[in-house]
Amino acid sequence: MSGMPSSTPQHSVTVGFDLDMTLIDSRPGIKAAFEALSAATGTFVDADLAVTRLGPPLEQELAHWFPDERIEEMVEMYRTMYPEYAIAPTLAMPGAREAIAAVRQAGGRSVVVTAKHEPNAKLHLAHLGIEADAVVGWLWAEAKGEALREYGASVYVGDHTGDVRGARTAGALSVAVATGPCDAEELRTAGADVVLDDLTAFPAWLARHLEG
Repeated sequence: MSGMPSSTPQHSVTVGFDLDMTLIDSRPGIKAAFEALSAATGTFVDADLAVTRLGPPLEQELAHWFPDERIEEMVEMYRTMYPEYAIAPTLAMPGAREAIAAVRQAGGRSVVVTAKHEPNAKLHLAHLGIEADAVVGWLWAEAKGEALREYGASVYVGDHTGDVRGARTAGALSVAVATGPCDAEELRTAGADVVLDDLTAFPAWLARHLEG
């Protein structure tokens, strides 16, 4: 798998992070990319609606607007257009850089595990100056557990019930942030061990977790 380590060195803690609506607010960029795709194909895509349900793979969103036989083609077109339209408008979520820094300051490492196309995920992080130790793309929900296990992550931070399932699959502690499409109650019901309002609360939580 792309991004997988050949060997796993020991760190005090390895924390996994989701990307969209956890570390980055990609709604402005994704909206722009969907609008560009709509204009290029002549097919209506409700970009405002699409950005309210970020998290699952791109194919699932495109299936709302295109017939099955065009999904693969549209995925490739969208991903090709994405760097031009989606990177610059995207913002870091409040506390994102500080959360990554808190892991590093604790002697740990951070790995971003996302359903997003991995090259585009890396472009986002580089553009925003968010310095994770590793990035693994193309994984959703339970499949995220594969990368989390490979990296030895004991904590996974995400905003979607799919992220909770990924943490569970990996045997990692699920830390959820209520900054995406799933509210705090949904995240708790899905089995999140910890629910934070946003990442600004993460450094203090991590300090308490490591002390315990």
